[in-house]
Amino acid sequence: MFPSKDLGKSDYISLNIQDSATFSRGSSRSLWRQWNQLSRFQRNILYFIVITIILVIFYLLPGDNKNGVLDESDYNNIEVVQDTPKYEKPVEDIVVDNVNQEHKGGGEVIEEPEFQPEINQVDDDQIGEPPQPKPNTLKFNGPQNNRQKAVVAAFKHSWNGYKEYAWGYDNVKPISRKYYEWFGLGLTIVDSLDTMYIMGLNNEFLEAKLWVEKNLVFTSNRDVNLFEVTIRVLGGLLSAYHLSGDKIFLSKATALGERMMPAFSTSSGVPYSDVNLGTKTAHGPKWGPDSSTSEVTSIQLEFRDLSRSTGDPKFEEAVAKVSEHVHQLEKYDGLVPIFINANTGQFRDHATITLGARGDSYYEYLLKQWLQTGKTINYLRDDYLLGIAGTQKHLVKRTAINKYLFIAELVGAHKEITPKMDHLTCYLGGTLALGVHHGLSSDHMDLANEIVKTCYQTYAIQPTFLAPEITYFNIENSNEEKSMDMYVKMNDAHNLLRPEFIESLFYMWYFTGNKTFQDWGWQIFQAFENYTKVEKGYTSIGNVRIVYNTPQKDMTESFWFAETLKYLYLLFDDTRQLIDLDRWVFNSEGHPLPIYES
Repeated sequence: MFPSKDLGKSDYISLNIQDSATFSRGSSRSLWRQWNQLSRFQRNILYFIVITIILVIFYLLPGDNKNGVLDESDYNNIEVVQDTPKYEKPVEDIVVDNVNQEHKGGGEVIEEPEFQPEINQVDDDQIGEPPQPKPNTLKFNGPQNNRQKAVVAAFKHSWNGYKEYAWGYDNVKPISRKYYEWFGLGLTIVDSLDTMYIMGLNNEFLEAKLWVEKNLVFTSNRDVNLFEVTIRVLGGLLSAYHLSGDKIFLSKATALGERMMPAFSTSSGVPYSDVNLGTKTAHGPKWGPDSSTSEVTSIQLEFRDLSRSTGDPKFEEAVAKVSEHVHQLEKYDGLVPIFINANTGQFRDHATITLGARGDSYYEYLLKQWLQTGKTINYLRDDYLLGIAGTQKHLVKRTAINKYLFIAELVGAHKEITPKMDHLTCYLGGTLALGVHHGLSSDHMDLANEIVKTCYQTYAIQPTFLAPEITYFNIENSNEEKSMDMYVKMNDAHNLLRPEFIESLFYMWYFTGNKTFQDWGWQIFQAFENYTKVEKGYTSIGNVRIVYNTPQKDMTESFWFAETLKYLYLLFDDTRQLIDLDRWVFNSEGHPLPIYES
């Protein structure tokens, strides 16, 4: 034993530490022995604690990604699908594969995500403007049957010829392998945008979109026709915007609309026919003082949609004023002469009355404006019904032999009957069927069926199975062609690849499901293949009565891409669901635009 008194003499312990290195090595060995003495469970707990501390430190450090949580600065970096109209929250660039089948047709609808960040701020001067609708963005899956595949092949054949010899110009001349320039606006490209989108030609669509973005400008010092540019270029851009949701198309449409507004600077409000986009000036046509009635009354769908898409009311106000003015003018039982003076606002005395050239789309746009505005502007519907009643009273005639119904013309001060009908008039069957579908007189369907039957005959009686530009009718057995119901004059025997009858076949198929209309369309498509197809595309022909060495006109109009092939593709849609005609209305160039509630 140690003496107790020795312990009591000292109250401290003295340690002799020779150097720090010795202490460090001893401490390390001690910690390692303690770690080795821990159980596996205890070690795992320590691992977990250390990892958790590291993650917390990483989270608290400043950075761009805060565990997926976006702050206000992050919103500015999100790319949206469309150019956001005023008062509207944009949809993120997200494609949802779910198909919305609440309405008949419409392709696959890209639904909105539940969370929509507010990206664009509302300026003070926007207060009070109503919210604008978002594009009815659709998704299409390409051709679903052999007939549709054949139509897509025809489109690509034409498109490849255009790309090779006329890219960026208005039209291709597929025989001479040159281009034709009309307005300098790349008509074929812009007119084809929605056709390619609907057909699922995504590569071609993206290539065309890039051209629009980089090369489509409206500053050239040259006159263009207000009507043609409206239905082809403005309508094509707006349709591409609504179908795809891409903001570049709305941006270009807005720039174009601004430059066309000088056409409405007339004392009557009825626009001039021609406008210089570069100088922003307008004037009447070079051939006379008057504008075509159909032209000034067939721009309303496009300008109204531009206002609804941008929130700027001036475009709609300008064209609505035209419709309201023409509504007030005196008519012949609802029928209108084909010329109107922009300065006086009056119809030309004793001008021809026809549902063909220069008169046709006046009646078409009365119905379609009424539909576009949610059936809320009654005078449009009423004027349409008056026009059809006047047509039945004064223009409907029948041939002498087989009693085919056709739409004649009234000419001169005495309104004498001329038994001729433009191929353009063949739009009427589809328009009548559209009106019946939307609740107008069911008797109009009888007229629609008869006019479609007659238009089919204008194809079927020709050896090429292609209709001429104008057909004359035997109504009294007194013409030189006494044994025939229909005949063609030399100057009218050409075929320009026009779409009007195919358009009507599409509507009749869509509303009735009668496959006869599909079969008729297939016969005509095969005729196009046999007599208008050339090595570098498809061409207008000079005479539909000549089978061998058929004379060719070396021109492919842009409506071949925009309408004829598009309506054939839709006609061969066995589901009748690609485009929902309760939600969309086609303009006069075959470009679908959305229907609004008011």
